[in-house]
Amino acid sequence: MPIKIPDDLPAFRTLEAEGVMVMREADAIRQDIRPLRIGLLNLMPDKISAETQIARLIGATPLQVELTLVRLSSHAPRNAAADHMSAFYRAFDEVERERFDGFIVTGAPVERMPFAEVRYWDELRRIFDWTQGHAHRTLAICWGAQAALHHFYGTPKHELSAKASGVYRQRVVAPNSPYLNGMSDDFAIPVSRWTEVRRADLVKGLTVLAESDETGLCLVEDADRGMLHAFNHAEYDAATLAREYFRDAALGPTPLPANYFPDDDPTRPPPNTWRSHAHLLFGNWVNAIYQTAPYDIREVGRRAA
Repeated sequence: MPIKIPDDLPAFRTLEAEGVMVMREADAIRQDIRPLRIGLLNLMPDKISAETQIARLIGATPLQVELTLVRLSSHAPRNAAADHMSAFYRAFDEVERERFDGFIVTGAPVERMPFAEVRYWDELRRIFDWTQGHAHRTLAICWGAQAALHHFYGTPKHELSAKASGVYRQRVVAPNSPYLNGMSDDFAIPVSRWTEVRRADLVKGLTVLAESDETGLCLVEDADRGMLHAFNHAEYDAATLAREYFRDAALGPTPLPANYFPDDDPTRPPPNTWRSHAHLLFGNWVNAIYQTAPYDIREVGRRAA
């Protein structure tokens, strides 16, 4: 089944050209089913790329999904066009009384700042609390995952000696997790961060699903809160790490992303070696929502386990 997004959202044409099934409003109304409502709080600086990446993955499942783009009410992004934000995004204050089957919080380029110094930290804390009564399951990505664990449990983040950037092998340590159905025993995934959460700092009740000897934690489940924390970027396009590298290299000496450019030659286009596992991960997350969410969305609330 397709994903339902606004017809004039830039991601619509991109995904349609890739063969991803996207649904127009009139067609969605004709189908006598309830689509899964998924909200996306997009904190990434490149809004359009992040929208497209997430929509591509949740739109590839056999279920009809309705994606709602959400922005902070207290903070206006500096790198996004105001007309794009006003046309396609709803402020959190506007959706606060609504319920969602799934909710996604992306990463943000603030990971080296103390949490309390992030300008929108208070609103983000309110959103995390809100998910516990208004979202059946929540997926937090990269800094979003670090922020959620810090908010709920006081989990610290640690600054790395150098940025972890590249495509790294991750080891599955909980093969029976429904989020890892169909996964290989290990899989490659893009990593792009300056900080990390360490296994030793996790409180009891959090389950490590996958990790790397080189880059640490990859996936952590908080079953009591219905949350999945993904510290890396399965959603990245093939060229995303390259764009980040060339941006940083323009400002000064920057190491090449590891295991990424063919023969470490940045003039050669990098292959996407993680696409299939990205689809599996997001598809499993959407399926877990479908299998457990109440049919009446008004009954969505805090998940028991």
